[in-house]
Amino acid sequence: MKTKPVRPFGFRDELGYVFGDMAGSFVNLFVDAYFLTFCTYVLGISPAWMAGLFLAARLWDAINDPIMGSFPDRWHIGKTADKFKPWIKIFMLPLALSGVLCFANVPFEGIALHAWVAFVYVLYGMSYTGTSMPFGAMASVVSTDPIHRSRLSRARSIGGTVVGIGALSFVPVICFDANSNIIPERFTLLAVIFGVGSILCYMGLLHFTQERVHEAPKGPAAKFNYGEVLKAALHNRPLIGVMVATIGSMLFITGSSQLNSYIYKEFYQNTSVMTVSSLANIVIIAICFPLVPRLVNRFGKRNVILVMSAYCLVLSAFKLFVQIENVWAYTVVYVLAMIGQTAFTMLIWALVTDCLDYSEWKLNIRSDGSMYSLYTFSRKIGSTIASTGAASALAAIGYISGTNVVQSAATVNNIYYLVNAVPVVTCILELIGIGLIFNLDKKTTNQMYTELAERRARNSAN
Repeated sequence: MKTKPVRPFGFRDELGYVFGDMAGSFVNLFVDAYFLTFCTYVLGISPAWMAGLFLAARLWDAINDPIMGSFPDRWHIGKTADKFKPWIKIFMLPLALSGVLCFANVPFEGIALHAWVAFVYVLYGMSYTGTSMPFGAMASVVSTDPIHRSRLSRARSIGGTVVGIGALSFVPVICFDANSNIIPERFTLLAVIFGVGSILCYMGLLHFTQERVHEAPKGPAAKFNYGEVLKAALHNRPLIGVMVATIGSMLFITGSSQLNSYIYKEFYQNTSVMTVSSLANIVIIAICFPLVPRLVNRFGKRNVILVMSAYCLVLSAFKLFVQIENVWAYTVVYVLAMIGQTAFTMLIWALVTDCLDYSEWKLNIRSDGSMYSLYTFSRKIGSTIASTGAASALAAIGYISGTNVVQSAATVNNIYYLVNAVPVVTCILELIGIGLIFNLDKKTTNQMYTELAERRARNSAN
C-alpha cells in the first residue's frame, strides 16, 4: 500500500475542495433547480406524479445512503493509503452521465416515459451519494487542525457558489426565449457541458487535495459495527442539531431553486431577471469571503450562524407578508436575504467536522464515512421535503403542466406565497437546530480540540 509524501496543508488543498464542490454542483444544482421544470413543461408530466417520484426516491435513499456511506469504513480499495478518493473515482463518471440523462427529451410516452424519468432520477441520486459522501467526509482526514477545516468549509461553499453564479445564472437566458418559453434542446446541451465540467473538477479535487490522516490497518478480527455508529449518532447532540438546521437549509437550496423559475416566469413574467439575481451573488461572496472568518474568530461559528439566520428570517418574512409587485424591488430584497444563507453555507461544513470530533471526544467512536452519511441523510430529507412539497404544492394550487399553458390568476398569486414561505421555514429550522440543540459554543469547541490533541499525542507515543 503506497503512502504519498505528506506536504503541509495549504492553498492547494483549498483549491481542491473548491473543485470538489464545483464538480458535484455542476450536476446537483442543475438537477435540483430544473429537473422538475423540465419534466412538467417539456415532458408534460404532472407535478403530482413528480411529487410521488421525489418521495419514493428519497425513501430509497433512506436505505441506500447509510449503506453506501459506510463503504469507506468497511473496505479499503485502491493501491494507496487513501480512504475516500478511490470511491470518488468510481462514481464520478456515472454522476456526469446521469445528469445528461435527466435532461434528455426522449420520445417515450405513457408508462415508458414515467419509467424512464424514475430510472434516471434514481440513478442520479445514487451516483451523487457515491461522490458526495466520501468528498464530505474526506475533510476529516485532510487535516485535524480546526482552522484548516474552517478553510475547507469556506472553500467548498465557494465551489457551489461559483457554479451557481458562473453557470446556472445563465440557464434562463440560454434555455428560455424572449417570451419566457422553454427551449428543450438547450437543457440537454447544458447537461452535457455540465457533465464534462463535473468530471474535470473531480480530477482537480483528486490532484490538489491530499489525505494526511491514515488509519492503522485493521486486523482480521476487527469488524465494522454499524449498530455502534447509530448508537453514537443518537447520543451526538451537536450532530442532531446540525441535521435539523441542514434540513431547513436544504428546503431553501432545493425548494427555492426549483420554484424560482415559476415565480419569475408566471408572477413577474420576466425570467431574465433570474440571471441578474444570480450574478448579484458575486457581490455577496465578495462581502462574506473576508468578513465571515473574521466574525468567526471573534464570536465563534455558532453565534455567527445564529445572527445571520435571524437576519435572513426578517427579510424573508417581509417578502412573504408584503407582496412586492416590482420584480427589481423583489430581487433586491431576495439578494440581501441571501447574505444570511451564504454565511450559513460557508460555516455548516466546519460544524459537521466538529460533530465527528465530538463523537471521538465523548463517545470514543470514529467512523467518519458512516457518521457523515447520517448527516448527509438529513440533507436528503430536507431535499425530499422540498422537492416533494414543491411539486405537491404546485398541484394543490392548480398549476397545469405544459409548454404553452396559461395559468389562472389565483394560481399565479399563490405561486408568489408558496415561493416566499420556503425561506421563512428554512430560517426557523436553522435557528432551532443551531440555537436550541447544537451545544458546542466557542469555549467548549476549543476545549474539545485541546483534549483530543492531547489524547492523540498519548496514543501516538504508546
